[in-house]
Order: sequence, then C-alpha cells, then structure tokens
Amino acid sequence: MSHPVRSPRSKRPRVVVTTAGLIGLLLLSSCRIPDLCCADRGKALPTDFNGVTTSDNSACVGFDEFFQDPILVSLIAEGLRGNQELKILWQEVQVANNEVLKRRGAIFPFVTLGTRASLDKPSRFTRNGAVESQLNVAPGRGFPDPLPNFLVAADLTWEVDIWRALRNARDAACLRYLATNDGRNYIVTRLVAEIAENYYTLMALDKRLEILDATISLQEQSLEISIAKKEAARGTELAVQRFQAEVRKNQSEKLIVKQEIIETENRINFLLGRYPQPVPRTDANYLNLNMHSLAVGVPAQLLRNRPDVVKAERQVAAAGLDVEVARAAFYPRLTLTGGVGFEAFNPRYLVRTPDSIVAGIAGDLLVPVINRSAIEADYRSANAMQLQEIYDYQRTLLNAFTEVVNSLSKVQNYSDSIAIKKEQLTSLEASVDNASRLFQNARAEYIEVLFAQRDLMEARLAILDTKKEQLVAIVDAYQALGGGLFQHSNYVETVLPTEPPGEPANDQAVPPLVPPQPPAAPEVPMPTPAAPAQDNPAPAPAPAMDE
Repeated sequence: MSHPVRSPRSKRPRVVVTTAGLIGLLLLSSCRIPDLCCADRGKALPTDFNGVTTSDNSACVGFDEFFQDPILVSLIAEGLRGNQELKILWQEVQVANNEVLKRRGAIFPFVTLGTRASLDKPSRFTRNGAVESQLNVAPGRGFPDPLPNFLVAADLTWEVDIWRALRNARDAACLRYLATNDGRNYIVTRLVAEIAENYYTLMALDKRLEILDATISLQEQSLEISIAKKEAARGTELAVQRFQAEVRKNQSEKLIVKQEIIETENRINFLLGRYPQPVPRTDANYLNLNMHSLAVGVPAQLLRNRPDVVKAERQVAAAGLDVEVARAAFYPRLTLTGGVGFEAFNPRYLVRTPDSIVAGIAGDLLVPVINRSAIEADYRSANAMQLQEIYDYQRTLLNAFTEVVNSLSKVQNYSDSIAIKKEQLTSLEASVDNASRLFQNARAEYIEVLFAQRDLMEARLAILDTKKEQLVAIVDAYQALGGGLFQHSNYVETVLPTEPPGEPANDQAVPPLVPPQPPAAPEVPMPTPAAPAQDNPAPAPAPAMDE
C-alpha cells in the first residue's frame, strides 16, 4: 500500500502563517501601554516688564564695558580663571560629554576578539565519552584523551535600534551635556555679579570710614569748645562728657567697619580662588558712581539670554526623550549575535582552513508578555520626571522674569531716594555749621549741636547705604537679564554645537565663555507636555542628531 508523499513546499505556507501569528502576538502584547499624565500649561510670558521695554538689551554688553572699572574687570577676569566652583562644574561638563560617548557607542555593534584554551575529559559512560571513543580525527587516529581545545574568535553583539530607544537615549545625553554647560554658564553670571556686589560693598565701607573720621573730627572740635567753655565757667561738665562719649562711640564703630572691610576683601579673594590679601579698588566719588545704562529689551529674550532658562528647556527636551526610551521597552527587541574564528584540539591545526573555521549567527526577538509591572513603573516614572522638568522650566522662567522686575523697580526707587537724601544732606550740613557757630557764641545749647552732628552722620551713612543698594540692584538687574557671560572686547557670536565633540576635552583646558544659544523658543513659554501614549508603536520624532 502506497502512502502519499508530501512535498516540502507544502510546509512553507504553514511556516509563514505561524511566523506571522507569532509576530502579531508579540505586537499585540506591546499595545497595552498605560496612558500618561499631561502637565498643566503655564501662563504666557508677558510682552513687557511691567510696561518697560527697550530696543537694546544689557545682556549683550560685556562686563568690561558695563562696569567701566578696570580694577573690577581685572578682578572678575581673575575670578573666572581661578574660581574652584567653576572648575568643578567644568568637570561635570566633561562627565556629561563622556556619557554622550557612551550612549553613542551603544548604537553600534559590539565586537570582541579573544582566545580560549580548555581541557576536557568526558566519562566513558556518558554520551559524549561514548561518541568520542568511536570517532577518529584522521584515519587510524582517535581523539586525544583528555581532549584539549583552542579557540581564536571574534564575537559580535548588536541590539538593532528598531524603535529609536538607543538613539533617543543618545540624544537625551546630548541635551543634558548642553544643559550642564548652560548650568555652568549661569554660575558664571552669578560669579560676575557676586564679585561686583562685594567690590561695591568694599568701596562703601571705605566711604563709611571717611564719614566716621569726618564726624569724629567735627565732634572733637565741639569737645574742645565745651572744655574751653567749662574752664571759662560758661559751660558744664555734662557737655564735655556727652561730646566725649560721642567721640568714643564713633571710634569704636571704626574698628567694627575695619573688620567688615577685612571680611569683604576675603570674600572677594575666596571668589577669585586665592588666599587673603588686600584688594585694590578705584578711588572715585562713590555717591556719583555710575555704570553702563540698563536696557531690558523684551521678556522673550530671557529665553535666549538666561542660561538657567536655557538649561531648564533642554532638561525638558531630554526628559521627553527619556519617556520615549521607556516606552520602547514595551516593544519587541531584536538582538543579533554572531561569531567567527578558528578552533582545534591542537594549535597547529588552527591555521588549516577551512576545516578549522567555526562560525555562527543568531537573532533573538523578545517582548515582555507577563509581569510587565517593572516596565510600566519605569514608564510612569519617566513621565513623572518629565512633568517635574516642565514645572521646573515654568518656575525658572517665572523666577527670571520676577528678578528682572524686582531689580528694575529697586534701581528706580533707590535712585529717587538718593536724590531726596542729597537735599536732606545739604540742609543738615548747613544746620551743623549754624549750630556750631551758635554754640561757640553761647547762643545755643550743646545738646542742639550734638543732635545736629548725629543727624548729619546718620544721614551721610543712610545715603551711603542707599547708594550701595542702588549699585547692587543694577548689578542684579544686569545678571537677571543674562549679562556677565563674556567680555565685550572678545565677544564673538558663537552657537553651541548641537552635540558634544567626538572626544572628551582636555581636563586642564578652561572652556571659552560663550552666550547660550538654545533651540527655537516656543510661542508659549512652556514646552508641550508629552501626549498620552498611543497604540501605534511608531516613536515620536527626535531632535535632529547624527544617525
């Protein structure tokens, strides 16, 4: 009885159907992706700073041109070279750069080259031992016992980036590299502002000493007059004691001011990265000291000029790519492995090709089906961190705008206050002169002279403190606008690269100070939050990076 013989070709449709069904099952299992939460949209950035806008912007003015003080400019330049915090941040930039190199390398196949030597002695009563006893290496020559084995091979492992998971991770690392550099640039602007603030504080303390010296000199003259009047029986001991107490009080205050000068000098020395030493300063009329006029531009320029805003924007973009990387874990992963080499039980046979050549290739297609809680947790965590970065961006932009408004208001109000205090000071100087002459001619009491001198000293110190606060407010406004990142004389409009260099930079090199150039600013001052996940496995477009 004959039986029908099935052609091997009849099995092909079944194989195709089985393969298609398996792939469909894998894709179906990856479609159950949880939905994501969306961030609350931030309010639109105002079009002006409480009604103030200008065509120019002080952020584009170099600190050497803005401060117009050669000594201060030299101190700032020394601080940018020697400040330890900037050096620490530069190493963080190097770490971020190395992370990019690491992520970039993961995209390409990993190839290893190695050798192996082993010695195997199977039992005669095992399958391998029984088989080897019946085999011959060559006619009439069996396998050695124990059996050596020598291998020289190259192995390849490659995870095919089907869903852009590896490329998105690389692009996120690139954005974080740029964000780290933006963070360093923000500290540069803060360092410039802090050195300038302490410098003007130091000048104010010098002026305070001058005021105390002038007041003491004036009070000593009144003390001499009161002593003479007492000796002439035209005054009392009470007047002498009151003037003498006032002189001693101001002499004591001078010592406290001298200590404040030392501490302020050492704060500047610390910022410059050097040990305590005297700090030079300009001998100028402090009350009439001015800097470059402020120009605020428009609020939208904060998106480009403020390094902390640029950093927050890049962090949002990087967090969005992290969500795509976490989402790709739901889809099938294709990993290719292979190897080729030479293997033999005797080293001299390794070169006998093609008999000694060994080779193999395999592909694994894996997808999570059951117990996907860890993947879902990573996906939701990436979404939560993305929302954090979005809200941090909104907060950073709000803080930047508020700093500008507060600084501008402070500059204006303190400038008006100085103008009024100057009128008050003129009146008090005249009153002290009149009270001294009347007291000398016995037409006024000592208490009137004492109060007039005290009021004059307090007014001088008050206008001095107001002037210091005005200068600090101007410096803060300059920093709040994004100024202080470069010297005007050396400034060249330099766009930061879209990705870090291919090799890590020299650890000892000091990076150039360049103004931040973020991606195009959105119409609304908040990046678009991630949309809920769709069943379609096609990933969202990533930033334009090298493929």
